Amino acid sequence: MSPLRISHYTATSCLGAGLAATLAALENERSGLAACDFETVSLETQIGRVTGVDAVVLPPHLRAFDCRNNRLAQLGLDQDGFLAAVEASAGRWGRERIGVFIGTSTSGILETEIAYRARDSLGGDLPADFDYEHRQNSFSVSDYVRRRLELTGPAASLCTACSSSAKAFAVAQRLIDASLIDAAVVGGVDSLCLTTLYGFQALQLMARAACRPFDRGRDGLSIGEAAAFALIERAPPATRAADAETIFLLGAGESSDAHHMSAPHPEGAGARMAMQRALEVAGLTPADIDYINLHGTGTPSNDATEALAVGALFGADTPCSSTKAATGHTLGAAGALEAVICLLALRHGVLPAGLNLTELDPQCPINYLTRSRRASPVTALSNSFGFGGVNCALLFGRGVPA
Repeated sequence: MSPLRISHYTATSCLGAGLAATLAALENERSGLAACDFETVSLETQIGRVTGVDAVVLPPHLRAFDCRNNRLAQLGLDQDGFLAAVEASAGRWGRERIGVFIGTSTSGILETEIAYRARDSLGGDLPADFDYEHRQNSFSVSDYVRRRLELTGPAASLCTACSSSAKAFAVAQRLIDASLIDAAVVGGVDSLCLTTLYGFQALQLMARAACRPFDRGRDGLSIGEAAAFALIERAPPATRAADAETIFLLGAGESSDAHHMSAPHPEGAGARMAMQRALEVAGLTPADIDYINLHGTGTPSNDATEALAVGALFGADTPCSSTKAATGHTLGAAGALEAVICLLALRHGVLPAGLNLTELDPQCPINYLTRSRRASPVTALSNSFGFGGVNCALLFGRGVPA
């Protein structure tokens, strides 16, 4: 693949709305996790809830799309001048030449949960105003973003669990390489709902306190929500050579180990394959990577197998961390959110800490950052591994490394 320019990006999570809030939280080692107070949920756990979602009002002509997930999408789009950046891109390429690819897992399922609570007491019918197509459907968020941005290129939702929005980058890359489009809005939006919180609790995967990725005593994950977007564009070779500070998507690696529906391959085979493929596509070696944002959910099996894969490929020297201890696991949005965190690391020279760690698991022999560190990274790798062994690794870099 040709390196693709990341011309604009933004992220909104429990760390705050926009890049400045996100960067400040990472630099100051601040978590956004707090005791669960969502809707009617009664669980002893912590969540990463985004402030202000309920106050968002969608544009009048898009009110049919009104649900928590699309309100979260709109809150994210409103940050960091992203709307203006997309408008400028449309002027360069044409609206029909910009794709929209959004990763999600729950989409607007909260609306369905509320609708089922409001069923007719006699016939069991759902409320007449329940609109599955615009509020629950997995394509709803991509359709909403495309309409809000007034883009007419190809659009799709990616629903591969926790790798969903990482794979959105890979899909866009393929379509740009095929000359079907010249640019794409990629990202992830996933919002809190009862199904997710009670579902992971039923799987016995929820941590009681804030999650502790790679800690010896880790006991599960913390659920969060987020909206993160990036505008990626074709870049002429002259542009790539002239600007060493421009950030590029250098490679995307995907794999499907299909080991188990919810458990990772015990040796991390699929994870390693995805990382290796990203390196091959970018023409880089493990020694070229300056930072790895780990998938690191905080569950015993996930962290151990990822550490095996990272250790086998990179050894124990490459700095790495999981930022899910700060944001929670934002599921379908995690890939895009953590991609943006990598972009912030490259732009501002900060390698974020993995919070809440008391003692590194001796079965995870990796160079895990427990404090945020100033550095000058040129490359960063972001891992996203989904249920069913659907894996994706994204490799970003400032300029085009030799």
